[in-house]
Amino acid sequence: MSDSSDRATSRPLGMWSATALVIGNIIGAGLFLLPASLAPYGGGSTLGWVWSFGGAMLLAVVFARMAARFPRAGGPYAYARLAFGETAGFLMAWSYWISCWCSVAAIAVALSGSLRVLFPELLASPWRLAACALAAMWLATAINLVGLRAAGSAQVTTVVLKLLPLLLIGLAALPHIEPARLLPAESDTASWWSVAGATAALTIWAFQGLECATIPADQVTDAERLVPRATMVGTVIAALVTMLACSAVMGLVPQKALAGSSAPFADAANILWGGWAGRAFAAVAAISCLGALNGWVLIQGQIPAAAARDGLFPRWFAPRGDTAPPRLAVALSSALATVLVLANYSGSLVTIFTASILLSTAAALLPYLMTAAAALRLRRQLGTGSATPAPAGTATSIIAAGAFLFSVWALWGTGAQALVWFAGLMLAGAVLHAGSLVTRRR
Repeated sequence: MSDSSDRATSRPLGMWSATALVIGNIIGAGLFLLPASLAPYGGGSTLGWVWSFGGAMLLAVVFARMAARFPRAGGPYAYARLAFGETAGFLMAWSYWISCWCSVAAIAVALSGSLRVLFPELLASPWRLAACALAAMWLATAINLVGLRAAGSAQVTTVVLKLLPLLLIGLAALPHIEPARLLPAESDTASWWSVAGATAALTIWAFQGLECATIPADQVTDAERLVPRATMVGTVIAALVTMLACSAVMGLVPQKALAGSSAPFADAANILWGGWAGRAFAAVAAISCLGALNGWVLIQGQIPAAAARDGLFPRWFAPRGDTAPPRLAVALSSALATVLVLANYSGSLVTIFTASILLSTAAALLPYLMTAAAALRLRRQLGTGSATPAPAGTATSIIAAGAFLFSVWALWGTGAQALVWFAGLMLAGAVLHAGSLVTRRR
């Protein structure tokens, strides 16, 4: 057996791990506090779900086709670099890296909110909630520092533990849902476009993670075949479960109570089955968020590591071996997420969560639209040289164009504050890249 075959069969992630990475990162990344963030929009948020689901499926198809043809580590970073050159690649790696550690901060905050239901006196103050969030974040970081195989096994376990309870609450709530809470009010119709844009910026974050199997592609066995499958299967399963469960909560819990809730799913379980169920579901939410933390901590190290291997990030971001975890990249990313949590801990839980996901969404949508643009530029290559060839021509162009337009629209919907912060971070990245180019030329 050749060396390349040996490396392929020894890769730590398989079909189950890759699919669990997609499902776990989508569900844990946006579900458990999202109903509270959407509560101010009432039934108008349904418009955001419709747009986000359609856009997410377009993006999933684009990522699956790109992964089938170009199974390279880095996902959106690798595709942008391939299609548009090193500067575009660096900026997409920088942007997506920002999105990852912002996601880690938001999920850690959501986890602490679930634990507050279980331990209300212990986590009664903002600084204790922040300490809890940071403890969970660094636990997930420690798991990933052990190795990718350990992180993959933890991801499969937490996905199994979260899917069944979510399906249970979604199905059990159906007979008790008040349909009026899920339909836009008459007063919403005059501004339905703005409502759809604002809520789509939040709900698309619930689908963020659909690209995650493409990022550690060099660590997935038979990546050319399995990464596209994991992307599509994981996205469909996670999207259906997410929309069912979130709609159930919004249809059960009154809007005013939901807007200030730190654990919306626990509140919904309380309504259905009583106090014991609320505490039990808070525990499920905490386990799910821990799984999502594990997945996003894994990803936040892979992006800078891939860029470092290509010489676009400092070399110390890259791991020393082919299957070793990028330990320094993982630790630095978690340190940045720690700063984000501490900078906002004095606000309400929902406020911190919402601010984090809007910045994370803005930073992810730019790589999304660049991946769609790369698919348009490379569309003639997408139908050749792949074990799972994608049809080139009109179909590829339409899907990629739709994904591009959706990403632009959703990026606009994140709002001025998130875009200003994101622009500042991107400017800092551009300055660093320009400085590195000058140094290399010398």
